[in-house]
Amino acid sequence: MRFALPLLLAQYSPPQSPSSGWLFVELALLVLFLAGLWRVFQKAGKPGWAAIIPIYNLIVLLEITGKPIWWFVLYFIPVVNLVPLFLVSIELARRFGKGTGFGIGLAVLGFIFYPLLGFGDDRYQGGAPPATAVPAQR
Repeated sequence: MRFALPLLLAQYSPPQSPSSGWLFVELALLVLFLAGLWRVFQKAGKPGWAAIIPIYNLIVLLEITGKPIWWFVLYFIPVVNLVPLFLVSIELARRFGKGTGFGIGLAVLGFIFYPLLGFGDDRYQGGAPPATAVPAQR
């Protein structure tokens, strides 16, 4: 008889979805990531709203890091996309005065490192424009 009450209550309680709590966590991490990316764009002199436009944010990120714009195509090739992801992240960290380890953190744990970069005291230092092949004049 003592097991009847929990069984009775279980019949009338709403079903619990194991993923319902994770949805809130995922949304919070996404908002945190986008807010950090927004601030990084603003610090680099780019419009912050560009962080929420899916492909355009890659193009702006490539402009900030001085990488060729056509690299955004590489982001859509499975496994190959890891190369520009790490190279762009490391270059972004370098342009904000951070090291390679911070760049790897941007690539792997962006939801933590982009807000650290965006809301921290780091300033965008820019960098030399990409070298162009100009023949030497004699």
